[in-house]
Amino acid sequence: MSALDTLPVVVIGAGPVGLAAAAHLHERALPFLVLEAGDTAGAAVRQWGHVRIFSPWRYDIDPAARRLLDDAGWVAPDLDALPTGADLATDYLQPLAELPQLKPHLRYDARVEAISRLGLDRLRTPGRDTTPFLIRLTDGQEVLARAVIDASGTWRTPNVLGASGLPARGETDAAAYLEHALPDVLGANRDRFAGRHTLVVGAGHSAANTLLALADLAAEHPGTEVTWAIRTASPARTYGGGDADALPARGALGSRLRAHVDAGRIRLLTGFSVHALSPTGDRVTVVVRHGDGSEESITVDRIVAATGFRPDHTIAAELRLDLDPVMGATRALAPLIDPNEHSCGTVPPHGVDELAHPEVGYYAVGMKSYGRAPTFLMATGYEQVRSVVAALAGDWTAARDVQLDLPETGVCNSNPDDSATGDNCCGPAPAADPVGRGLATGITGGLLAAPLNLVTLDAAPADTQAGGCCGS
Repeated sequence: MSALDTLPVVVIGAGPVGLAAAAHLHERALPFLVLEAGDTAGAAVRQWGHVRIFSPWRYDIDPAARRLLDDAGWVAPDLDALPTGADLATDYLQPLAELPQLKPHLRYDARVEAISRLGLDRLRTPGRDTTPFLIRLTDGQEVLARAVIDASGTWRTPNVLGASGLPARGETDAAAYLEHALPDVLGANRDRFAGRHTLVVGAGHSAANTLLALADLAAEHPGTEVTWAIRTASPARTYGGGDADALPARGALGSRLRAHVDAGRIRLLTGFSVHALSPTGDRVTVVVRHGDGSEESITVDRIVAATGFRPDHTIAAELRLDLDPVMGATRALAPLIDPNEHSCGTVPPHGVDELAHPEVGYYAVGMKSYGRAPTFLMATGYEQVRSVVAALAGDWTAARDVQLDLPETGVCNSNPDDSATGDNCCGPAPAADPVGRGLATGITGGLLAAPLNLVTLDAAPADTQAGGCCGS
């Protein structure tokens, strides 16, 4: 055994995927240390704790973590129930983090500032693969590691509102009017939205959850208006596969949203590319620029930026990363998850080989591994860390025996170039097959077979009110 092998594997992040990595490392008898920037396990998950996940508990628990919990006498929740983010953190992640096999190896309030090789910058090659990793924390402490599993996620690095991938003009100055994805509309943040006009920008499940909550709020508080803006010509990708979805709650999410739009309770604006934000008294004006150069605007009270997330690789700036220039994922993984090509809500099985970088021993896993792709599934992250840990243990047979069985979305294509007529790209959605595992936490949808009633920005009625009651 070399001196390098006596050092721990450092896991960055104590969320679902990071703690799953810790469970697998324990099972493989590999020394490890988990560094969590927050003050508790699942700190990021707790920030969207009010949101109910659309997959039941049976798909939410990593197998290695379950084995540890069961051995400790853990009482599992109803596997067919749908947990909230708070349930996930309180009933699963916290008990897992408190196990004596993991707790001594977790360090909280430990934010990573940079990762390098001890005594080597990125240019130095001789002896690199046998040199320990150096992890520097923001408080100045340093940790040495034999390998790094970066499960830090993307929650702190949301995409901007502006088109072209750049902040809109005035976006920073208008920060007081902006909300992060998944605000607690019906709970702690209720007063910010009741009786006001909110614009939700985005076409993913975060946007859908917020829109449904706002529709509920509008039913209780007259004068609450809800406007939904997307860049494409059709919301079909958000509506998803409905009854054909293998996860009924996920299909119902899109179906309920569509019902609100069709009934006029949520005003839909398509072809909406934010150009500028301008505070106007106690409200904010959003300027939209069209492809022909023309502009128009809408004035609202609040804006929810549900525009997705992007990875921040700056902590690994001194490592040798091979990132796809488009996705920000590894070059091998990028074509497997590209939302411009990826169809049917499935991802080919992948593991350590697709996650490897030229920097031997460094792996970004979980949401961060997907770069800007919005199609990550939690079960994918669990399989990633199982494969990576097997490789670190020298069990390459197990590491390369990657298997991934994900629930179908019931739609055919996730290409954002949606048809305004909603014609299905490959005929009727197939019947859903039984699914062994898979939690969708941010998967895109696709085209539907039925035509959609759209309101373009140019033709949007100025006096449309959000009201009525929310169906379930």
